[in-house]
Amino acid sequence: MRIALFSDTHGNLPATEAVLAAIARERPDHIVCLGDVAIFGPQPQEVLRAIAALGAPVVMGNTDAWALHPAPHPAQDAATELYNAVEGWGAAQLAPGDRAQIRTFKPTVRVELSHGHSLLCYHGSPRSFHEAIHATTDDATLDEIFGDDPALLCVGGHTHTQMVRRHRHRLLVNPGSVGLPFALRRDGSAYNPPWAEYALLDYRSPSEIFVELRRTPVDVSRIFDAAFASGMPMADRWLADWSLS
Repeated sequence: MRIALFSDTHGNLPATEAVLAAIARERPDHIVCLGDVAIFGPQPQEVLRAIAALGAPVVMGNTDAWALHPAPHPAQDAATELYNAVEGWGAAQLAPGDRAQIRTFKPTVRVELSHGHSLLCYHGSPRSFHEAIHATTDDATLDEIFGDDPALLCVGGHTHTQMVRRHRHRLLVNPGSVGLPFALRRDGSAYNPPWAEYALLDYRSPSEIFVELRRTPVDVSRIFDAAFASGMPMADRWLADWSLS
């Protein structure tokens, strides 16, 4: 069974189209979107509708839930102004039908595999779309997060960073981000690279599982064009960390 997983499209249509095209070429048996679909990018409505057209299950992300009840974020740091402006604008672009679509998103999605095993999908963690699971999250915390859930494969997004690690009987996977992938320069500074991320799982049996963390190239000039054409506020600041090469 081949399963394609992607997350955190964040209203970035060129990146979303690139990943959906790459996934279509693989002809997976299942596709799951792990949430944060529309908000914090220049084309929230277009991305939401592109993913709705897949007919695949979608997990509720933190920005998806926020879009249903938008409110300014409390002042925290210099980035708060940008988040309030771009996310507030994005929520205002959504029609009633778009919000109805978001309400169909699920807290978690479970895909049955074989031999009594399953794949558990969530956004941040199974217990909260705000909770982040990192490669460095300690086992005691993971024990609290997953409890006695029997899922053999557990997949979530939220951190915008690709990951595969083991915890007890399970593999934890993060496919990274489609719309806002993070990378680090040699000096340690973060930027948005010119690719979109996703994952493919090939489950054959409990002892034969293949996990592929993938990147596909994105024409960042299209992202720039979309941002400036959209009327999105503070587009120049939103684009500041994107790399064209």
